[in-house]
Amino acid sequence: MNRVEFPGRGGGEAVIEYLDGDFQVVKSGSFVRCAITGQTILLPHDLKYWSVARQEAYVDAAASLEAEQRAHGRR
Repeated sequence: MNRVEFPGRGGGEAVIEYLDGDFQVVKSGSFVRCAITGQTILLPHDLKYWSVARQEAYVDAAASLEAEQRAHGRR
């Protein structure tokens, strides 16, 4: 994670590259949006769930599970 990117974050939406066990800030911002709920996820501390394959963030484990089910046609 690029902690250097977060001070003075600005108020906008960040662009993130999701990696295995980490993420890289592409464009600074104070939040990302959950791909399932649309809720904001504050950076860096609230971002705990994401998909490397789909390059999406999720607000919680339930949203992550729903994304996985949708990706595999189970919903």
